[in-house]
Amino acid sequence: MKKWTSCTLSSILALSLLAPTVSFANENSNQKVTVSKEAASQYPVLKKAKNPEEAGFSSEKLEKVDQLIEMEVASGFPGAALIVIKDGKIVKNDSYGYKRKFSEHTPLKRFQKMENDTMFDLASNTKMYATNFALQKLVSEGKLDIQAKVKQYIPEFKDTEADVIKGKDTLRIVDVLHHTAGFKPDPQYHNPLVSKELYSQERNKTISFISKTPLTYVPGTQNVYSDVDYMLLGAIIEKITGQPLDTYVENELYKPLNLKNTKFNPLQKGFKPKDFAATELLGNTRDGVIDFPNIRTYTLQGEVHDEKAFYSMEGVSGHAGLFSNTKDIAVLLQVMLNGGGYGKHELFDQETINEFVAPSEMNRTYGLGWRRNGDDSMKWMFGPYASENAYGHTGWTGTVTIIDPEKDLGIVLLTNKKHSPLVNPVANSNQFYGDLFKTGSYGSVVTAIYEALGSDTK
Repeated sequence: MKKWTSCTLSSILALSLLAPTVSFANENSNQKVTVSKEAASQYPVLKKAKNPEEAGFSSEKLEKVDQLIEMEVASGFPGAALIVIKDGKIVKNDSYGYKRKFSEHTPLKRFQKMENDTMFDLASNTKMYATNFALQKLVSEGKLDIQAKVKQYIPEFKDTEADVIKGKDTLRIVDVLHHTAGFKPDPQYHNPLVSKELYSQERNKTISFISKTPLTYVPGTQNVYSDVDYMLLGAIIEKITGQPLDTYVENELYKPLNLKNTKFNPLQKGFKPKDFAATELLGNTRDGVIDFPNIRTYTLQGEVHDEKAFYSMEGVSGHAGLFSNTKDIAVLLQVMLNGGGYGKHELFDQETINEFVAPSEMNRTYGLGWRRNGDDSMKWMFGPYASENAYGHTGWTGTVTIIDPEKDLGIVLLTNKKHSPLVNPVANSNQFYGDLFKTGSYGSVVTAIYEALGSDTK
């Protein structure tokens, strides 16, 4: 019955049905709890709170969150969508500003308003909601051993005599998950000026080039966040399952949970550009200072922004490419808070979750892929009130996930902060005006949400 360890007694009793019953002891007392066999196979599902106070929030203080974001929208921030869940209840689900304001650098005559169901390019939150969820499922099912060597799953991943730094022969899955595998952050496979002999804009070729990508430090000696790690993990999932990554996660993870707005390559699957929050104004050109073969120059809306994902991986990669909205992601947050399941569906178990969110010995701000509130260096993301065991992730396009199991709390803030001009593209081709706002740096919004919990922040 370990799946119930993260659930409240009231949640269990609420699921009781008229059916044959089973009994077990409540681990926090000597009280015996009786529920039906049918109920015992259920996980809590999200319900809308009658009001914020029902989940321990102050309505008045939550309005300060709205004021913060709305003031920034009035000052030029493009837009955002926010969902907050606590104790299995949706406390807040609101949208702000605009999903599209520009066509290239020309302002639209009428801005497209952000809506609660607007879908966003999740960027590196793909690593969690697609790749990590798939890995956690495979580990829970005994189909993946994270202590195994990478070459057990991808035999061509090995050292060569020409390698200056060796370590691929002994590299384990767990090292890749901890971002200690030895790879540089971004080899830019899509750009021949950077990637040189590893240049590829063909998915199968790119996957083969991952094994040939040189290590830049001895594995296990440094902690360097790298997209290559998750491109490799995505390839491993495809090897184990025999399916493309998008096919596997959409059918095995999202479909059972009835998540209809969580997709890779959504424009190829029935969605329209108007369904999405737009990102960069001039494709991937950074307002004209970047160039490489086949570069997009139009305003992106519904196409993954990430260059490696779009050009080199046909929109489907372990590190980026997933789109979703707040309502769908809330269900995935609840899966984690529930201990691995939702309703009648179990994706993985609590033991696997514990393994994936546990702190790395080298750096307590890293779990297995998940980022943790491990020390003060993470306050920019988690704020000052999150529990030390809170975890989550961010995405370059402007997305952040916070999961705080000690408070049974989940927060997702999705923004399109990159849908704005660059500040000075020559000096810094990655700094957009949207990055300069508090909403775009996450911590202030997260802090205001915790403060609305009142005494729970103490």
